[in-house]
Amino acid sequence: MPSPREPRLVVVGVGGLGAAATYWLSRAAGGRVLALERHALGHHHGASEDHSRIIRYAQHQDAYAALAPAAYATWRDVERVSGQTLVTETGGLVIEDVDARQGLTTGGRDIGGYAAVADRHGVDFELLDARGVQRRWPQFHLAGTEEAFYQRRTGIVDARRANATHVALARGHGAEIREHSPVRALRPAGGHVEVVLDDEVVLAEHVVVAADARTNEVLDGLTSIPLTVTQEQVTYYATPNLLDFSPERFPVFMWHGGDNFYGFPVHGEVATKLGQHMGGHEVTADTRTYDPDPLRQKRQEAFLAEHLPGFGGPELSTKTCLYTIPPDQHYVVDTLPGTRVSVLVGAGHAFKFASLLGRIAADLATTGTTRHPIGTFALDRPALTDPSWGRAFHV
Repeated sequence: MPSPREPRLVVVGVGGLGAAATYWLSRAAGGRVLALERHALGHHHGASEDHSRIIRYAQHQDAYAALAPAAYATWRDVERVSGQTLVTETGGLVIEDVDARQGLTTGGRDIGGYAAVADRHGVDFELLDARGVQRRWPQFHLAGTEEAFYQRRTGIVDARRANATHVALARGHGAEIREHSPVRALRPAGGHVEVVLDDEVVLAEHVVVAADARTNEVLDGLTSIPLTVTQEQVTYYATPNLLDFSPERFPVFMWHGGDNFYGFPVHGEVATKLGQHMGGHEVTADTRTYDPDPLRQKRQEAFLAEHLPGFGGPELSTKTCLYTIPPDQHYVVDTLPGTRVSVLVGAGHAFKFASLLGRIAADLATTGTTRHPIGTFALDRPALTDPSWGRAFHV
């Protein structure tokens, strides 16, 4: 282990992105890595708890489509060295309720946008009308005017297992991971950074901040990033139709209509899972509650009654989480100019890329650069530097 004053590579936050960064840094630097988590590992105060997240080649923006192949390859690498199954491919549907979307600005989040990006990046896909969807997946009840995009490699990343796997592998490479260790300040000190804890000051060669809703709290005095924090939620339904909604028979899906929903087959819990994309109340890490929004629960129930009646059942649980969102809803993956501090912000939709983003953060911390295209996620982009930029959230 390093001596008390030997500079270390420090990760602040051990959720999805921070756990991944800790692992990839530990592969490069072993016992010189220290990861600091404010809460217990696997806590439910942030964005990375729960079983399932969508992973997909199908994207509606080029910046993410360009990263998708490397994201799949990175998860395969982690599975290979751990023996854990982290990705389950189910196939994935994007269904657009064309009538409900009339007059809405979609920003490419429509079937045409998905198809155009897939064509540019060589991703195979199928276009289906409502009848084609129902022939293949009779679980859906559609009006007849819907359009759909299907991609066979879409699936589920097991978030809880992935985080635990990254942590275990990092420890195997000699990393030290401390729970209940909030960071009170980061202070540049010559060619290093002092990481101020309650009972210690750690000297860091480089710091990766993956603190999500507490990002600006950790960066206080260095910079302030315009971030909106919302409280979102998902519900698990104890469906009696387990076979119909097994991963072998039912895909991950996204529904773009008057409201946008996303759903999973039975995975993790013996239950299906549905969430509404965006639309939660604005909160902070300290003012958020853990109470479900009953209006959103009723909205989901109405959607299921109309379009997926067999998917529902008794409510097993509703879980809340936080989205931390820049004004353009893009990630932040960059190093603060003139410092040895890098920042990761996942914008509420990063888990599919979590291991890859951790790998990129390790590149930035150890070599100052990366071969992966991350220019869209830079700190000096107008959405983060121009106060008049406004918000461009797709909901």
